[in-house]
Amino acid sequence: MPDTSSSGFARDARHLRLDTFVRLRWLAITGQSAAVVGAQFGLGLALPFGWCFLVIAASSWLNLALRIRFPASYRLSDDSAALLLAFDIIQLAALLFLTGGLQNPFSLLFLAPVLISATALPPERTLALGLLAIGLATILALVHRPLPWFADGRIELPFLYISGVWTAILLGTAFTGVYAWRVAEETRQLAQALAATELVLAREQHLSQLDGLAAAAAHELGTPLGTIMVVTKELLRQLGPTASPAVADDLNLLREQVDRCRGILQKLTSLDSDESGFLATVTFSHLVEELAAPQRALGIQLAVSSRGDGPEPVCRRNPGVMFGLANIVDNAVDFADSRVVIEARWTLDRVSLEIRDDGPGFSSEVLLRAGEPYVTTRSPDRPVQSDTVGAGLGLGLFIAKTLIERSGAQITLSNASAPGTTGAVVRVSWARQIFERGAGAQNLPEVAGQPLTERSATLI
Repeated sequence: MPDTSSSGFARDARHLRLDTFVRLRWLAITGQSAAVVGAQFGLGLALPFGWCFLVIAASSWLNLALRIRFPASYRLSDDSAALLLAFDIIQLAALLFLTGGLQNPFSLLFLAPVLISATALPPERTLALGLLAIGLATILALVHRPLPWFADGRIELPFLYISGVWTAILLGTAFTGVYAWRVAEETRQLAQALAATELVLAREQHLSQLDGLAAAAAHELGTPLGTIMVVTKELLRQLGPTASPAVADDLNLLREQVDRCRGILQKLTSLDSDESGFLATVTFSHLVEELAAPQRALGIQLAVSSRGDGPEPVCRRNPGVMFGLANIVDNAVDFADSRVVIEARWTLDRVSLEIRDDGPGFSSEVLLRAGEPYVTTRSPDRPVQSDTVGAGLGLGLFIAKTLIERSGAQITLSNASAPGTTGAVVRVSWARQIFERGAGAQNLPEVAGQPLTERSATLI
């Protein structure tokens, strides 16, 4: 079964293909070869030509061996990728040793392997590669062959300048490594969170499709069930007067069960027969009650209130919005000490829902980074549902905010500001015409707002 967990997303996002490293190394080999040939034959500088190409050839042989041994689609582990980048740093250090050490302007290429590591490997691997690069740069600042120069002179740069180059490599490695890692990590987290969101939406869509499958099954089963009904009636007509009590009871039971099956199939068919019907719309107060009902048995006091100006708003059922709001209510119940308040308000222009709890409230980090993936205040001792996508990883708020805002809503997070109160406050607000889009008064059941009599009572 494919790995759809957030850890699986993280592993796939980090592991790079071997083909990527091979292509980058071929690019480096081409550049090194061009630099050596150009300096030797174009500028006439006295290079240790054979030794230089022997070092370049070592990198080429490694590339050929990797290409032969592994397929292009092979993905490297973190350790393997770090070893390949370490080889590149050592190979570059050997070339610089032969061509002037840190006096060679190409010494800044020490930054390249560290930059690649920062975008693809965990921080500890990048730190190790950075220390390797700085260590080799320190050795090259002290021990190296003379910088190749024209035959009529020899250039020797001051040690102060060499120290400046070493400092530039040190600071450049640290800054570019941290900066590249941070940018790449944010990109990975956003991609993983969006993938988790798509997984949630796929599950919700799968549940929605079950209605259509149920209706199709009801249509297919209608014909054989009708045949059974006809045969049952014929048996009752023919055997009724002469049948023994046991047989008569069995025939009556069979007819009752067939009638029951037909009623069930009729209900299944009605779920998908009219998308604009009773089940497709819900009043605002009923929506709030659907959110609160599953939480009433968890030991937290739930105070639900609904009021507003004008007629009560009606909306179409949206699995994504319901999932997002339910996630927020679940978090409020999880962090509350004893009480959660859910207030539904509406005017002629706006529809809003406010969810408050009396817990510790949002931390400053959550308020500053509200809506970003992998932001969580859940402590290790708080239980999480392992079957929820991104459970305990800080994805819940991101997914909820994404799903709710896709419906045209605005969501704000804050902490209770009244004196002597604590807790988190989440407010979701829609423009009324957006909230009621696709729904109308004609979609409401006729008994809305009226108690059901015993005659009109319906099983749900």
